[in-house]
Amino acid sequence: MSSHNTESIQTIFQKIWGYDSFRFPQQEIIETILAAKDALIVMPTGFGKSICFQLPALLKTGLTLVISPLVALMENQVEELLAKKLPVALIHNEIPRQQRKKTLNAIADQTLRLLYLSPETLLSPPLWSKLTLPHVKINALILDEAHCLTQWGDNFRPAYRRLGAVRPALLQSKPAGSQIAIAAFTATANPATRETLTRILQLEKPQLFLINPYRQNLDLSTKICISPGCRRHQLLNFLTSQPRQSGLIYTRSRRHSENL
Repeated sequence: MSSHNTESIQTIFQKIWGYDSFRFPQQEIIETILAAKDALIVMPTGFGKSICFQLPALLKTGLTLVISPLVALMENQVEELLAKKLPVALIHNEIPRQQRKKTLNAIADQTLRLLYLSPETLLSPPLWSKLTLPHVKINALILDEAHCLTQWGDNFRPAYRRLGAVRPALLQSKPAGSQIAIAAFTATANPATRETLTRILQLEKPQLFLINPYRQNLDLSTKICISPGCRRHQLLNFLTSQPRQSGLIYTRSRRHSENL
């Protein structure tokens, strides 16, 4: 699995995921990460972003770190990969101590290819001491749902703002010439968000992959409401026109939700 030609990428892709061909620009992103180049990827939900970093992680010897904001998202991806008997693990605060210890040992033994974790867990001393071992090769740092860095990084989850210091800190403990690619994935990033991600993560001449986020199966429209009563009236009319259908209603606060 050390050869990264197109044939080997396609073969592993078909063997593990069962697809005959990639969806543009999946293969181009995979090749960018395999070449240890930084990348910033904006792709719609359901477009196959996770394969873009899972596949290169399995093609190279070493560890790929996947930073994700929500435990449920991490657990879902890890369960799917473990079902395929792939070398992947997950660390978060609710993981039992014995399982966490087993994962830390696997990092030191270099038997893992993918490790899912939150930014807070990444910076925790027990894990950091393993990741900075000189013999532990780290290929890439993947930031999934990267827009959360700009939305949560100041007060709610300040660890996000410290991610830019992770690569240089890790490289200090690694052999000379080591490379760690950074790839930020999101479905939502306007030009200002992309600039913030590039600056805070200290991306080096990142390859940009910008796919239109709009989807043909979604109909976006707005209605003007001049008062809370008007808003309730329009909502009631909408619900009455959608009998026996399910959906989501977003409210401004928990109290609004309970009242509704």
